[in-house]
Amino acid sequence: MSQHTFQTEVGQLLHLITHSLYTNKEIFLRELISNASDALDKMRYLTLTNDDFKSLSFDPKINIEFKDGDNPTLTLTDSGIGMSKQDLEENLGTIARSGTKNFLENMSGNEKKDSQLIGQFGVGFYSCFMVADKVDVSTKKAGEDKAWLWTSDGQSGYEISKEVRKEPGTSITLHLNEDGKEFASRWRVENLVKKYSDHIDFPIFLTYDEIDYDKDGEEKSSKSKTDQINDAKAFWTRAKSDLKKKDYIEFYKTLSHDTEDPFDWIHTKAEGNLEYTLLFYIPKTASPDIYRTDYQTGVKLYVNRVFITDDEKELLPTWLRFVKGVIDSSDLPLNVSREILQQNRIMSKIKSNAVKKILNKLKDISKDKDKYATFFDQFGRLIKEGVYQDFDHKDALTDLLRFKSTKEDGLVSLKEYVDRMDSDQKSIFYITGQQESSLRNSPLLEIYDKKDIEVLILDDEIDEIIISSVPKYDEKDLKSVNRSGAADDISEDADKDSEKST
Repeated sequence: MSQHTFQTEVGQLLHLITHSLYTNKEIFLRELISNASDALDKMRYLTLTNDDFKSLSFDPKINIEFKDGDNPTLTLTDSGIGMSKQDLEENLGTIARSGTKNFLENMSGNEKKDSQLIGQFGVGFYSCFMVADKVDVSTKKAGEDKAWLWTSDGQSGYEISKEVRKEPGTSITLHLNEDGKEFASRWRVENLVKKYSDHIDFPIFLTYDEIDYDKDGEEKSSKSKTDQINDAKAFWTRAKSDLKKKDYIEFYKTLSHDTEDPFDWIHTKAEGNLEYTLLFYIPKTASPDIYRTDYQTGVKLYVNRVFITDDEKELLPTWLRFVKGVIDSSDLPLNVSREILQQNRIMSKIKSNAVKKILNKLKDISKDKDKYATFFDQFGRLIKEGVYQDFDHKDALTDLLRFKSTKEDGLVSLKEYVDRMDSDQKSIFYITGQQESSLRNSPLLEIYDKKDIEVLILDDEIDEIIISSVPKYDEKDLKSVNRSGAADDISEDADKDSEKST
């Protein structure tokens, strides 16, 4: 047996989770099932692509059982890839990537918001300490001889010892605390699985004691029974006509670990020469890491329902990193590598079509000015980023830009600006700076106000970079009023118009 102390940040994290998120403690089961599903995805991939694992008997499933009474426990077992001793140390004793640090930096004190962060930063396992005084993890990694037992009370550190286990996979046993006793219940577990994990692409079974009572209501006998309690069908493969709004919302929350409903979604299937399914969600709120270089991608790639990767930033352009969802193709090889993904003609076509679908959705949303303003408030900077980076879709993205204006309080598009220009105005004018109030009161605007000429207010630091890549719109020059002699442009426009009249 070896004893270990937690990495400093993990200790802080455990303290925050157990003391700040206690009202939303039920999310622990969602997180454990999500981790089990990932382990099953990895195992399925190995048995299909790696000769060393093809002979393994793989029965993908998750089983939950509980014991009530004085010392209640809840155990979740998966037949996934399992963990080695090194995996246990890296995954359960430290955080290999910067997830914990990011999580701690983004904790807000808002329980609903912070519970969402748990899943986003990959620290969901630790949420089980909200409901357990002690956690045991019994595991054996596929392809290895040794099995291991990881044990912790979530405070003093953890122990790793040798374990006896025949088959690969992982069993997590929670020794439930006073707050967690309610989860040693058939109906509580069943309802939570339906709520959070019904659409996990593997069967989830619940083992419980079925009790028979005599006519006086006394317990006569009991027998152990196991039922499948989830739907276990890849959600995106279902016909749209069979799905309701609530189904899409529930799957989004499972996929993204978000506690909010999605803002909107796209579900489409392509058939013919190229077969693939796209299910994309637009969240309501931008994730905290969205402007970091090490942002976590939100799109998972599957080949014929077999999970391939959720860490490939080439699946969509970087400006679309706010999108969550699934791409499932029938035409890609199972052992597709990162290099193949970047050069593959099929993937390139899927990516191109996916971008068009998303742009069309955003165009539709933009017809509702208030709804689009809500979207742009969260993701407008990424649209601007796309204008600068994505030459192939620059025109469509430019139409999606919105700016503040001297003519109204809300946001306006370049098309709206052009549509209300006087016939003698030949240019689109804008002012750049850091504070909206200062820009609105700038002396530079006086001459434009007098002539009733609208000026766009660009107060985002990225605006100057973006606007330089859009020199014209609808054959109208975009001109900055910040330039010396900029006001001369007004009279120049008028002169040009009078020359044409003459």
